[in-house]
Amino acid sequence: MRRATTKTDTGPTLFDEVSARLPLFDGLTGDSVERLSSSGYGRGLLTASLRARLRKAGFADMGALVRASPTDLLAVRKIGPLRVAALRTHLLGELARMVPGARADHDTEATQRRRLERLRNAPTATLSLEPSLRARLARAFTTGADLAQRRRTEIGTNLGIASVDLDRIVVALMRAVQPAPSPATSDIRTRDDGVEQDAGDRLDRAELLKERDREWDAAAPAAEARPRGRS
Repeated sequence: MRRATTKTDTGPTLFDEVSARLPLFDGLTGDSVERLSSSGYGRGLLTASLRARLRKAGFADMGALVRASPTDLLAVRKIGPLRVAALRTHLLGELARMVPGARADHDTEATQRRRLERLRNAPTATLSLEPSLRARLARAFTTGADLAQRRRTEIGTNLGIASVDLDRIVVALMRAVQPAPSPATSDIRTRDDGVEQDAGDRLDRAELLKERDREWDAAAPAAEARPRGRS
């Protein structure tokens, strides 16, 4: 007899939640991020309206986008999972033009595999959690990877762990994947506090990038009809 599918069977794993909050790419050098930033949005980034929405949300160029998480991008109006995937594909293509081997090193599969490996090397008993919670988890799961591949409902039901503690577990797993953010990845959005550039420099740069986008739009084939709603 076929067993009925439940939310426990189909819901996201803790690793899915962690991945949604981590940057689209990791392990990029500061030089690679800077080169992406200097290229604006690259060639053929979907539509002019999408670029306008990204800029309005604070993502000024590809350097900001590679440091964004899927959750960050989904918060932008009219950007859904399909467009997040399209953005990642676009960024990977531009990165591959600049860095030999980048496509193989940074495609989605390679990135997820690398993150899971870090969790396999993180014993559950060492996760940055309150000691009693950490001890309960360590009795059931040997490594962070064992824990991360389970679902919230499964862990909550089997171990009697409250939702607020599950939130703390997701944060601890994120820290195990990326123990300490580097200066190049610590701020994903364009800042307006003048730490790196004064207001005039930022305005000049924004106008330059917009002009480059206009030139590429003019040279590109006619765009297809826009999809309706979130995609």
